[in-house]
Amino acid sequence: MKMDILKKRRGLIPFAAIIILSITIFFYSAASGKSPESHKKPEAKEKTELLSKLNRSRKNKTFKAGKNPYIARIDISGVICEASEKYNQKWLLETIENLSEDSNNKGIILYIDSPGGTVYHSDEAYLALMEYKNKTSRPVYAYFSTLAASGGYYIACSSDYIMANRNCLTGSIGVIAGRFTDLTGLMEKYGVKIRTIHSGRNKIMGSYEESPTEEQIEIMQSIADETYDQFVGIVASSRGLSREDTVKLADGRIYSAAQAVENHLIDSTGSFKDLKEAMTRKAFDFNEYEVVDYSYKEDESLYKMIMGLADKWGKNASATSIPSQVRKALDSQLTYPAYYWEN
Repeated sequence: MKMDILKKRRGLIPFAAIIILSITIFFYSAASGKSPESHKKPEAKEKTELLSKLNRSRKNKTFKAGKNPYIARIDISGVICEASEKYNQKWLLETIENLSEDSNNKGIILYIDSPGGTVYHSDEAYLALMEYKNKTSRPVYAYFSTLAASGGYYIACSSDYIMANRNCLTGSIGVIAGRFTDLTGLMEKYGVKIRTIHSGRNKIMGSYEESPTEEQIEIMQSIADETYDQFVGIVASSRGLSREDTVKLADGRIYSAAQAVENHLIDSTGSFKDLKEAMTRKAFDFNEYEVVDYSYKEDESLYKMIMGLADKWGKNASATSIPSQVRKALDSQLTYPAYYWEN
């Protein structure tokens, strides 16, 4: 008798498991708004749409498409590089791409406060904005706040119209291709000897343990000249200037806002409100749209807060012992070559 009961109970176990699994599937389907049949493989088109939506959501989690027609104000602040506290190249490129895909977006205003940055990242941002314009036929305007120099001005050359605050500094159209620091005399004085084993006479050019040769200086100068030609060409094309006139302006100097207007490097001076009004009048035939701000914010974490405080304390502690010019060189996050204004 007991054996029969045990057999019946054992037979009920798989049956109960099936019931529990079925109930679980039912409630999961109900919660997700899908019937069990909807778990069938979607068609190729539906698959593509799902993947596209997923990719867009992964690209830039901070991006929020506007519900109504709007102009995007993109902040470009700090040194233009791969990533820093104020600037992030990946975020910028993804924001521009997302805007190009949003039909409610009607245009972009670049709000620039930057001393410049690397050639690569400045040019990549410029090309992304030009692609946005070519793809959407929407306007791009630029506003310069306190500083829009070198790579900051380079990116603004993608704009249809540039306005600057009257106290802004801009220009600095030039290139830094590299820097040779020759410490051989100092090392000799203190008896420091370093020998790097290498093949190719120019493999370690720029190393502080060897004096630069004339050939190495010529190599770096050729890189500076090539990137400079690229910069000059973009400025001339953007501002409707001849190459000869652009070269005269592009000697690396900075210009006040008034001087930049006089030399046709920017269109006018005014406030950010003035720029919005100019864009409404010139680009939208007096149709007004709200302006939605897009600015990069670095993710906060306990580790970053602690490291930031430690870094700040370290700099303050050594402020009296390390010369300011040396600290500035050590703190620099730039790689070269660069479109950068060094004051």
